[in-house]
Amino acid sequence: MGTMHNANRMTSTDLAGIIAAAAADKKARDVVILDIRGKTTIADYFVICEGDTDRQVRAITDNITDVCKQHGFRALAVAGLKDASWACADFDAVIAHVFLPGERTFYDLEGLWGDPAGERAV
Repeated sequence: MGTMHNANRMTSTDLAGIIAAAAADKKARDVVILDIRGKTTIADYFVICEGDTDRQVRAITDNITDVCKQHGFRALAVAGLKDASWACADFDAVIAHVFLPGERTFYDLEGLWGDPAGERAV
């Protein structure tokens, strides 16, 4: 999954950085890029962050999809915007997870998938 197929020849690492920056642009808190290569084939990276309200979770997710579109990437799927306690945007090699704080703690993706060497705070 390391090389993405678009006109810019971006890598999944580049895309993860774009997603993290798009989340930060909408004041997402605790943005983390989690390297899951070698642990699963579903993606290379998770970008995990949180918003304070369901409205902010939606705004962060919308900005991620908009910025990625500008770079030539369309989400394969976006889920969770209706209740917006956990929204997810799947860009194939990178999956963005935007949580309300309590949901992030409950599901603990960093604990399930991460290790200190594979986690990078943005």
